[in-house]
Amino acid sequence: RTQTNNNIYKARIVALEPSLQAAFVEYGRDKNGFLPFSEIHPEYFKQNLSHEIRQLVDQQQWKKLSITDVLERGQEVLAQVVKEEVGKKGANMTTFLSIPGRCVVLMPGSDSAGISRKISGEQRRGQLRDIMKSIEMPEGIGWIVRTASVDINEEALTRDVNYLLKLWTDIKRRGQELNGVGLVYEDQDSVLRFLREHFDPDIEEILVDDRETMEQVRTFIELLPTEQQKVRVRLHQGARPIFNKYSVEDQLESIYQRQVNLPSGGSIVIDPTEALVAIDVNSGSTSKGKNFEASIFHANMEAAKELARQLRLRDLGGLIVVDFIDMRSRKNIQAVEKQLRMAMKKDKAKVDFSRISKFGLMQISRQKLGSPIEASNYQQCEHCRGRGSVRSVETLSLYYLRRIQTGASRKPVERIECHLPLEVASYLLNNKRSEMLDMEKK
Repeated sequence: RTQTNNNIYKARIVALEPSLQAAFVEYGRDKNGFLPFSEIHPEYFKQNLSHEIRQLVDQQQWKKLSITDVLERGQEVLAQVVKEEVGKKGANMTTFLSIPGRCVVLMPGSDSAGISRKISGEQRRGQLRDIMKSIEMPEGIGWIVRTASVDINEEALTRDVNYLLKLWTDIKRRGQELNGVGLVYEDQDSVLRFLREHFDPDIEEILVDDRETMEQVRTFIELLPTEQQKVRVRLHQGARPIFNKYSVEDQLESIYQRQVNLPSGGSIVIDPTEALVAIDVNSGSTSKGKNFEASIFHANMEAAKELARQLRLRDLGGLIVVDFIDMRSRKNIQAVEKQLRMAMKKDKAKVDFSRISKFGLMQISRQKLGSPIEASNYQQCEHCRGRGSVRSVETLSLYYLRRIQTGASRKPVERIECHLPLEVASYLLNNKRSEMLDMEKK
């Protein structure tokens, strides 16, 4: 399934919904995109606004405006996918574009400039700010220096910015030349996108099983600052597939399992539901030791670390409720909260936490980056419709017996033909034979 996240499209407004304060846009895919009023750049507002409305726009009194006051159907906009289509919902879009590079994110149409919060140290932040100010930036283009730039040099930063500025010029040109709606910028292919988002100077070796991809990886490494180029890029050769040899396949399979085992015998059970993701922590054989409180604390600490990893791997978002095993000690409760916060620091999504409540529950809100990984790789079971259980043979047999009776009660009926599951058919013939004969007589 191709990802559309971060792609930029030339789109057309096809409907305005004042009650939702949102527009629906056609952008060349099956479902229309959803564009909230707050995500529409003022440059797209109508030219001939009344004096009263123009004043509200200038004062940025967005709450007093209706979307129909400033926009009209048929307008064309450049819009970017923020959140992919999930189920029946179309993609969420924005006209505040952002073009991510390795070290910098460029934001055309914005006047904000900033440095990732994860880069600490006032001196380093000051240096990065000075470098960015020394680069010639066109009017009306904002920027954010990414976490990956923590030990980047001026040359690499300038190169990244110049590449992104050239890319933005291409996007604008394509948008003007394109007739109708469609794609004007596609985020890089999966290998480059992965490296851009997840490459870490601690990585010592990258194994690739395809020569063309290996060249892409090498090119990416050459663009890094010299001190980050220590990573080795090797071609995997051999009869066994790369995923099989390094048991990646098993790890992939484990992210679809409900239960994840913890090192010391406990487990966590993950159940995504319509409203929230429920995660239950079980102590298992951890609690068999003499010191009950200590072993429960140990299981909760392990669970906190593992569940942070599972949320990233499965890309589960929205509201997440974790049922930790009850602990008596306030100190232990605080330690588990701290452990979870530390483990979630690696997460690229925005995350917010509550404290552990008196019922042992902790609420986590995690930004949805895409549709959950299961949605794209699994389909709903046609028998249980996603419930995980099917009706027993007995109840199903009675259900079909009543259906047969309903059919037989119509006039005139010469014969009744049934297509049933085998077990149900044999149950009816063996256990309900007398009822069947009665019906035949009638």
